[in-house]
Amino acid sequence: MSGLHVLILGSAAGGGVPQWNCRCPVCSLFWVGDSRVESRTQSSIAVSADGVRWLLVNASPDIRQQILATPFLQPSNGSRHSPVEAVALTNADVDHIAGLLVLRERQSFTVYATGQTHDILASNPIFNVLSPDVVKRSVMNMDAPFDTGIGLMVRPFAVPGKVALFMEQGQDVRIGDVTETTIGLEVSANSKRLVYIPGCAAIDEKVRLMASGADLLLYDGTTFTDDEMPKLGLSDKTAHRMGHTPITGTGGSLGAFGDLFIGQKAYIHINNTNPILIDGSTERQMVEAADWGVTRDGMKFLL
Repeated sequence: MSGLHVLILGSAAGGGVPQWNCRCPVCSLFWVGDSRVESRTQSSIAVSADGVRWLLVNASPDIRQQILATPFLQPSNGSRHSPVEAVALTNADVDHIAGLLVLRERQSFTVYATGQTHDILASNPIFNVLSPDVVKRSVMNMDAPFDTGIGLMVRPFAVPGKVALFMEQGQDVRIGDVTETTIGLEVSANSKRLVYIPGCAAIDEKVRLMASGADLLLYDGTTFTDDEMPKLGLSDKTAHRMGHTPITGTGGSLGAFGDLFIGQKAYIHINNTNPILIDGSTERQMVEAADWGVTRDGMKFLL
């Protein structure tokens, strides 16, 4: 079926929901069997123009589990086969690149990333398990649309961000720089347009420009408030320090796109501490009242 198919493979931030070692209020509800909190894997989506050939956006550490749960992505002919034709990376965060190691069984596909992200992959020999005679590495240039060859046009664009956590060691970490370190993707096919921004430190005019007119905006929903983690005593890092915009408060995303025409808006990359993960919570009701959805694993959009 033509259109733009979008599958939510994983809707959580790094660590998933529940996080394996966490007893925050949200995770605690899950551990005691409260049905209001669903298990969620780490964020990744799949996009297709025809429902047959697929582009993964980010390779979650949970990618095998996600493929097992998604018939569209499972092998269907020959001794070796995959409908996954390509993987595009929005940054070099562990929860976005570690899944590449799972995809190492000499299956042909293309990895699209910025030059900086490719350099990070190249600097770590463990990623050499993706043999270059099978897996092609292609550089994405900012604001330069390219044809994936599977019916999808992709335009990468820089958003305010920061380096991956494992790259922070010994660095003066700059938050909010607009470089190719952290990017969003516009993916289009059949006159439909998805804008995917799973990580963003601030909503500037470029972010708003790219979101305007999208049929679907999937945006960074990591935390509900900027001080969510410190208030829970789990970390001294605010959402901003982690390179994310909170949903509420100064610079929050909840009302930042309200004056724009956008077909559908939904949060993705949601941290395990975020109370919007609780069905029926005040926070969930607040985002839904503002015309935002909350993604869950397995959700499908046909634009």
